[in-house]
Amino acid sequence: MRRSTLATPSLLLLGFVAAAASLSACASPDPYGDALRMDLNRVVLYRSGVGYFERTGKTDSDTLRIKCRKDQVDDILKSLTIVDRSSGQAVSVSMPLDPQSWANAALATLAPGQGNIASVMDALRGTTVTLTTRRGDATGRILMVELIEDVQEGVEKSDYRVSLLDGDEIHVVMLGDVKSLTFHDQELAMQLNRSLDASAGEGMFQQVEVMVKLSGKDTHDLQLSYVVSAPMWKPTYRVVLPEDPKGKALLQGWAVVDNTSGEDWADVKLSLTSGAPIAFRYDLHSPRDISRPDMSSRGSSKRAAVAMGETTIAPEAALAMAPPPPAPSAPREEMARRADKKSKSRPMPKTAGGAGGGAGRGGYAFDDDMAADEMMEAEEKMDSGIDMEALARSTATQTRAKRVSGLTQFDLGSRVTVPDGSSTMVAILNTPVEAEQVFLFRPGGAGSGYENNPYRVVRFDNATPFVLEPGPISIYAGGSFVGEGISETIATNTRATIPFAVEPAIVVTGAVTSNATDNNLVKIQQGTLTVERFSRQVTTWTIRGPRQDADYKVLIRQSRLGGAYAIKDAPKATEELPDAYLLPVEVPAGKTEVTFEVIEQTPVRTTISIYSGEATRLLDTLLAVDNLDASARAKLKPIVERRKEIADIDTKISNLRERKQELDQRADQTRQNLEAIKKDPAATALRSRLSKKLEDFTKEGDLLGRQIVELTSQRLEKKIELDEALEKFSFETPETPKK
Repeated sequence: MRRSTLATPSLLLLGFVAAAASLSACASPDPYGDALRMDLNRVVLYRSGVGYFERTGKTDSDTLRIKCRKDQVDDILKSLTIVDRSSGQAVSVSMPLDPQSWANAALATLAPGQGNIASVMDALRGTTVTLTTRRGDATGRILMVELIEDVQEGVEKSDYRVSLLDGDEIHVVMLGDVKSLTFHDQELAMQLNRSLDASAGEGMFQQVEVMVKLSGKDTHDLQLSYVVSAPMWKPTYRVVLPEDPKGKALLQGWAVVDNTSGEDWADVKLSLTSGAPIAFRYDLHSPRDISRPDMSSRGSSKRAAVAMGETTIAPEAALAMAPPPPAPSAPREEMARRADKKSKSRPMPKTAGGAGGGAGRGGYAFDDDMAADEMMEAEEKMDSGIDMEALARSTATQTRAKRVSGLTQFDLGSRVTVPDGSSTMVAILNTPVEAEQVFLFRPGGAGSGYENNPYRVVRFDNATPFVLEPGPISIYAGGSFVGEGISETIATNTRATIPFAVEPAIVVTGAVTSNATDNNLVKIQQGTLTVERFSRQVTTWTIRGPRQDADYKVLIRQSRLGGAYAIKDAPKATEELPDAYLLPVEVPAGKTEVTFEVIEQTPVRTTISIYSGEATRLLDTLLAVDNLDASARAKLKPIVERRKEIADIDTKISNLRERKQELDQRADQTRQNLEAIKKDPAATALRSRLSKKLEDFTKEGDLLGRQIVELTSQRLEKKIELDEALEKFSFETPETPKK
């Protein structure tokens, strides 16, 4: 067996993976060494757990050394871009692999408490090693490491099969038989030892370094951008309710931003994006080979024909994407008019960040500067409670909002500094909205002890072109806090319903009954009648509460029955949810109790023969329909008349058969009586009377039998006529006009 030491193979992708982890999570003060200092310039945070980071810097060197975390390698591979800002062109880079990078690639498979020697060996494919086993040594380049599972004597056993390529031979060794492993690349073994020393206790947060070779001119003005995992920003809202049940409320929004990147965000441009962008992890650093068929022998004798190109004129609308909608101008409501009168006075001081800062006006915000005396006036009002007008003027949003590929992006108007391991709050929303206070009853009530009580809710319309992300909402009214709720995602042009308190003075109860309607004729097709009936569930809601001086509204959230069930005659203002209905019930002033009935029904269709007993009634009902036009009535009337004639004959036959059956029973009883007294000499007169009765019964029965036969013959003739008329007859019942 030959023993040779081979040079480390150049695995470009593996080296890049091992070295190019999160640029945002560098722990050292200068992660780029002496070659280049890349300043963090811009951060965009998303709600999908990722962040976009942008860095800039200049260098006269042709080498860029980057230290970064290896737990975010795949994100870097998906998104890393290096652009020369002077030319606007992407920079061509090469990343030579060194033993240190390769060693780190192997160690990257061993997170704390995870991994095994098989994972390390698989990461070092191509490396020349010697495996010492009980049966001897095996030397070669690591080709692959495969998991082998087997069942022996009912016991599951697993092991790894290691394939070594030695020249033109492949040696197969079971890892369970290996006693020791020897690296032929001594520098690689040394670097593995050094990496283990450096990474002890650090796990996936260990930093690695990659050296990027820059091509082209000597001086480079670079911009690096990439997407890596980052904490999602968290929204929180505040709603100040109007004094009236309906009117303008104040909606404010704040974003809580966390910096856990491992470095300070010093004087950076910060943007926050809402919506539902898709983000995921994807393993790009593990080599994946797919076997391919060898097609070398095919197509060698074929020659492609020259084809002329074609052009088409595309619609103008398809040549470019529609521009994003312009940001709405700042609202100018009554609550801000007093600030307009003194807008030329000294502006409100600006802050670099935090709640209530005034940096970066414009976009979706109140943008009026306030004079100092107005600030004092607002503060005086705030001292006595949460005043809507003062609060609207004193809080200026720090962002400008715009639409980006269907997402909402809030850009801060001024740069911010967020130290590592800290959080900050940014005002993103400050606008009046249409709102109302109502009550909402959900099945089960408002919680333990409140099973029959509704919630107090605030409903407001998101008339902005932006999506409001889920978050807590604090509710204020009458100058103080009155409750809080939490929202799901509130899409644009939708209405939010936010429960914030329980109303124990109102009691809601419900009772459910089920029934079904009579059959209704829908269609006649060649003697077959399609009939429809409705299965119904009726829910009766009763609302009881104290007498009020004004009307109030209770929304009842009733779950859908599913299937084909639908509400019959739903109230005009009913709102449909994915799994329920919101049914508005108005309680008039002075009333203490209101009953409201909800009917859910689903049609059930069956088919019957025109000769069935129910068909005659259905046809008579159909002829009585008011909206049946004259031509349809004329077409249908002969069919109905023939069917009624047959029905009359059926009635007569039924009556005759019933009479004949009764006579037959009496005749049988008379025969039994005659048999009982036939040997009694004293019963001569009785036998005579019974014999006469039996004769009369027999004659009458024979007459009834002849009538039945005659009527049956008549029925057959009329049925043949009706069948011939129905052979090509088709009719559909006209729909009843809706009221």
